[in-house]
Amino acid sequence: MTAPVLMVLGTASSVGKSVLVTALCRIFAQDGVRVAPFKAQNMSNNAAVTADGGEIGRAQAEQAAAAGVAPTVAMNPVLLKPQGDRTSQLVVEGRARGLLHAGAFAGERRELWDVVVRSLAALRAEYALVVAEGAGAALEPNLRASDIVNLRVARHAQAPVLLAVDIDRGGAFAHLLGTLAFMEPEERALVRGFIINRFRGDPGLLAPALADIEARTGVPVLGVVPWLPELRVAQEDAVALERAHEAPPEPGAEDARFDVAVAHFARIANFDDLDPLAAEPGVRVRYVTRPEELGAPQLIVLPGTKATIADLAALRASGLADAIVARARMGAAVLGLCGGYQMLGAELHDPDGVEAERGARVPGLGLLPVVTTFAAEKVTRQVRGVVRAAAGPWGDATGVAVHGYEIHMGRTEPLPGAGALAPLLALEGRPDGAVSGDGRIAGCYLHGLLHNDALRRALLHALGHRAAQGASALDREREFDRLAAHVRAHLDIGRVRALVGLDRLDAREERA
Repeated sequence: MTAPVLMVLGTASSVGKSVLVTALCRIFAQDGVRVAPFKAQNMSNNAAVTADGGEIGRAQAEQAAAAGVAPTVAMNPVLLKPQGDRTSQLVVEGRARGLLHAGAFAGERRELWDVVVRSLAALRAEYALVVAEGAGAALEPNLRASDIVNLRVARHAQAPVLLAVDIDRGGAFAHLLGTLAFMEPEERALVRGFIINRFRGDPGLLAPALADIEARTGVPVLGVVPWLPELRVAQEDAVALERAHEAPPEPGAEDARFDVAVAHFARIANFDDLDPLAAEPGVRVRYVTRPEELGAPQLIVLPGTKATIADLAALRASGLADAIVARARMGAAVLGLCGGYQMLGAELHDPDGVEAERGARVPGLGLLPVVTTFAAEKVTRQVRGVVRAAAGPWGDATGVAVHGYEIHMGRTEPLPGAGALAPLLALEGRPDGAVSGDGRIAGCYLHGLLHNDALRRALLHALGHRAAQGASALDREREFDRLAAHVRAHLDIGRVRALVGLDRLDAREERA
C-alpha cells in the first residue's frame, strides 16, 4: 500500500514551513504513525550527513530526528548549496554533482524530476505517512514550468496541502488570497487548510479576518499558531539568524557572563554548530560583521562557510579579519570550524578552481601553521573520535570522546618547515585539525564539535565560564516535544489526520 502524503506549502520563503513539518513529524510519531519528512529540492548551506555519507538539508535531518527515524538521501534528493550570487553546488541523492549556474537550472530541473519521483516513491513504500515541505513560495509564475518541489509534487502525490503564512510579517490574508489566485483549479482543490503562523497578540482579534478569508476562498483556517520564543530546533538557512537579530534579546542575555562572538559570513554554513553554546546558561552568542562589533569576547568562533575564499575576502574588506587577529595576538581564544579552520591557516590554494580562479593562492589569517588545498572530491561522512589537544583550554578535554560529521572540499596540512603540528582531534584514528602551542587558537573539520557536552563544558570551564555542570542545556528531544505540544494545542490535528485518511485507520483499529 502506498502511503499518503501531506504537504506544507508557504506563501513565501521563511514563513516557518520547516518548523511546522518538524512539529507534524513529531506529533504523528507521538501518535504511533511511522512518518518521514520529504523535501524534493532544498536550497541551503546548512547541511547534514546521513549514515552512508550522503548530504542532505539540515532541516530534513532535524525533521527525521523529530520523527524518530534515521535520515536518508531520499528525504531531500536535490540540494543546492549557494556559493555565489548566481552559482550553487548541486547535490543529487547525497552526492555533489558540480557547480550549477542560475540560468542552467531550469533545464536541470526537468532531468531531476525523475529523481524526485523515485525518492518519494521509496519513502511512500517504507513509511505510513510522508510529510512533504515546499520551497519558498508555493507558486511563482515565472518558475511554474520548472517546478519540482511545490505544486508539482502535490499534484503528483495528490497530497492535501496546508498553506502556511507568516502573520508576523504583515499582509498575511492578502498573501493567502493572492497565492490561491495564481493557482489552476486543480491546484486550488488540493489546498485543504490554512495555517496562520507566528501570531503575537489576542487571537480573538483575528476572528473577523479568519471568517472573511474562509468565506472568500472556501478553505478553512485549521490553526493560528502563536510565536514560540527561544525555540532551539535546527533551522533550514541563515534567514533564521536575521530573524534572531530582529527579535528582542532573550531574558538574561544582556547579563551573560561569558561572551562568544561569531563571524557572520555571507555564505555561513551549518551555523547550528553554535546552538549548544547559545543554550548554555550565562553564555551569550553574538553574530558580528564589523570590527566595532567584536568587543572583547572570551571566545571567537569562525564557523563553516560554503565559500571560504570569498568570505575570507569579505572578512578582510570589512576590517573584521584584522580585529580578530589583533584579539588573538592579545590572548583571546579562537576556534575555527571547517571553513573557519581553513581561514586560520597561512594559505589557501585552489589549483583546480574549485572556489576561485584556477591556481589561486590566498593568504589566510596566519594564526595556525597550516595550508589548505581545495580539491574537487568532496568529503561527507559521519565520524567519531577523541580530543588529542592538551595545551591551554583543551587540557581538561584531552581524551574526551566526540562525534559529528564532515562536509568539506579542502585538505589541510602542516605548513612546510613549520615542524610538528599538534592536532586538535583524532577522528577514526587519524589526526584532524590543529592547535597552537598555547592552545588558544584551534580549528578542525568536525561539524557538531560543540554538541558534545563533555567537550563543550570542559572548554567553557577552562575559559572561565562557571555555570552548573548539569545535563545538556540543548536537549533536542525536549525541544521536539515542546514544539509538538505548542503546535498540537493550536492546530486542528484531528482534521489534519482526516485529510490523509488516518481517521479511517483509527476507526478500523477501534473496531478490531
